[in-house]
Amino acid sequence: MARKIGIDLGTANVLVYVKGKGIVLSEPSVVALSTRDNRVKAVGAEALAMLGREPESIEVVRPMRNGVIADYMVTEAMLKYFIGRAGGRFRLNKPEVMICIPAGVTSVEMRAVRDAALAAGARQAWLIREPLAAAIGANIPVAQPSGNLIIDIGGGTTEVAVISLNDIVVSTSVRVGGNKFDEAIVNYIKRKYNILIGERTAENVKIEIGSALPLETPLTMQVRGRDQVAGLPRIIEVNSNEITDALQEPLEAVINAVRAVLVETPPELSSDIIEKGMIMTGGGSMLRRVNELLTQVTGVPCYVADQPANCVAIGTGLALENLDILKDSLSGDDIN
Repeated sequence: MARKIGIDLGTANVLVYVKGKGIVLSEPSVVALSTRDNRVKAVGAEALAMLGREPESIEVVRPMRNGVIADYMVTEAMLKYFIGRAGGRFRLNKPEVMICIPAGVTSVEMRAVRDAALAAGARQAWLIREPLAAAIGANIPVAQPSGNLIIDIGGGTTEVAVISLNDIVVSTSVRVGGNKFDEAIVNYIKRKYNILIGERTAENVKIEIGSALPLETPLTMQVRGRDQVAGLPRIIEVNSNEITDALQEPLEAVINAVRAVLVETPPELSSDIIEKGMIMTGGGSMLRRVNELLTQVTGVPCYVADQPANCVAIGTGLALENLDILKDSLSGDDIN
């Protein structure tokens, strides 16, 4: 019997779900290549450890950008690595694979994802749109004739969708996610303190003290970077309210996406959403008070799902287990 593997092929991280085992892998979607012959040197956490510290002989790349493939060959190599790791030592049968894709991708981008999975060793590759996978993974009753609004803030994209009867009714996808949050922090610290910091440092700042709304008791953190004027290492202290200011622009893009979907939602489904509230998934939803911010600006209660970072991967795997029910909502061999 063919193995069933669900893959959340994210801009920042790849999560792999195996039927009967749950999530077996969660690693950064980063690949280290030799600049001499393009040979893969490392994948995942090992490659991420090299980012910003690599010599000229090694190039560290993120083959996914804004939720879609930016480098086909490197993505194929990365998928081959993760499918191999998930399959264990003895791999006699090629696995059936379900991969999530952003709601707004083109048929060309869909075909690139499917072809990369097949080339990486999948027997068959199905594609599921990210908001639907997130809703299934968050244990939302998507099969009911009732409106469910899901907000998935990933590494490269934010997906907002209303789901009913196992499919998406209204959706929008904006190319703003955790990476844009990190970028905003880098730019803020550069602008205010004349200090250059790397994206990994910015991500640590976001996780440790980031907040979508000001905190009553601000958190503080020491940040190490390079002084742009003196060119020497320097340590500064930043607080959570500064990071709240830094994140205003990307958060505004998320708010606008939610508003756009609410405006387009049919009245019957709107009444369901007001009654049940909105559900947030994705790593970006773990930013402090982001659900409170969305409740404030929309007037609709907003809740963060259990295990928000894992919802898409879990939903992708569960969708593959319920292929007969969800087949009409998926893409696979029908992609031209």
